[in-house]
Amino acid sequence: MPHHVNRLTIAIALASTALIAGQAAASGFQVREQSAKTLANAMSNATAGAEDVSFMAYNPAAIGNIDGNQVAGGVAYIDASFELQDAEASSRSFPGLGNVDYDRGGSRQGGETATVPSFAAKMQLNEQFDLGLAIYAPYGLSTKYDEDWVGRYHAVETELTTIDFQPTLNYRASERLNLAVGLRAQYADATLSNAIDFGTAAALKGGTPGRDDVIGTVEGDDWGYGYTLGALFQVTDKTRLGASYRSEIDLTLEGDVGFSGTSAYSSTAVANEADPRITDKGGKADLTTPANLNLGVYHQLTDRLALMANAEWTEWSSFDELVVEFEDGTSSPTTENWDDTWAFSVGANYALNKQWLLRAGLGLDESPVPSAEFRTPRVPDADRQWATFGATWMPSPELGITAGYMHVFADDGGIDQRATATNENADKGNLSGDYEVEADVFALSLDYRF
Repeated sequence: MPHHVNRLTIAIALASTALIAGQAAASGFQVREQSAKTLANAMSNATAGAEDVSFMAYNPAAIGNIDGNQVAGGVAYIDASFELQDAEASSRSFPGLGNVDYDRGGSRQGGETATVPSFAAKMQLNEQFDLGLAIYAPYGLSTKYDEDWVGRYHAVETELTTIDFQPTLNYRASERLNLAVGLRAQYADATLSNAIDFGTAAALKGGTPGRDDVIGTVEGDDWGYGYTLGALFQVTDKTRLGASYRSEIDLTLEGDVGFSGTSAYSSTAVANEADPRITDKGGKADLTTPANLNLGVYHQLTDRLALMANAEWTEWSSFDELVVEFEDGTSSPTTENWDDTWAFSVGANYALNKQWLLRAGLGLDESPVPSAEFRTPRVPDADRQWATFGATWMPSPELGITAGYMHVFADDGGIDQRATATNENADKGNLSGDYEVEADVFALSLDYRF
């Protein structure tokens, strides 16, 4: 039975790699774990806390709140899990075949672990200017399903790594006001795969529908550039306000698509290049990482107790359509239709003594995915809530060591991908179910002032 397989189905997914990033700790593809101090406070101190140089990743003006020179480094360990419950998958209907059931009994779980490092340093040039550099990963996480899982034609493996290099200049406009600008050079590297129902495509030649799959894998990378702006205002000796803006960054991910069989039949077809639809090729896709705005307040209520709050707006609506261009001159659009989102958090610090500071916080984060129609196994995203705690130990005034923990409670998210002969799921088939998502994040950081 002839069946059209989009020969660059996998390359289409390349451009959405950065958006899957499966980062269960934040909506969309964001990774916010650039500091153990901010994580332990549920990101409520991200914009106005300005406690050490690592806060430059959230607000570049944070370095103006730190006298002298400082370095900081940290690592976050993210353990994300998600599972598709009540899953059903099938092909669109074909004459003589009907709907092929794609369920082969594989696990519905797709979460993996990821380690996210970060580094920052600053020097005070003079009474008015500070110079800093932050290196951190703003997006990315690994996700992997079994090759025979029910949604294999939509996604199998995804791995995204991004690194931002952010040189920053801060201007101390007055004793109370800091203004800063940072340049951002962002490198993105992506690898992902999904299955292709080659058995149905080759049914008349001996292939078994829903069985003789081919796995397509694509790798791509690119550099993109943007900027960040920040302000930090000491309203009173006890109250501090912060604001920061991070621009969007345009990337063009270029990659190569390779194929491998999962059965004797499909492996032979790939090895013999028997079908142009499963022959190695290339493609590229334009991707824009969205702009966002942060607003925060930090208030030292007593000598021991500090309260803080943060609001973050992200312009996910810029991701309304994904257009992939192929080396043969054709293109393929994918509708995303994401919404702008807000994330809110509150937190508190309590100083036990001069050496120990306890931290805690709560947060909630909106998902940009508007409905089950636009939710995919690559982005099993839903609204989520955070609960965090941690502590900072200061064995000396110059040295701080912080540990933080976050648990993410995510709402269930339905998925309802429907296939027709003419839509973008024509070759991927139907997929429905409900995602259960949760994550635990552990962070450790060290800062030293000199």
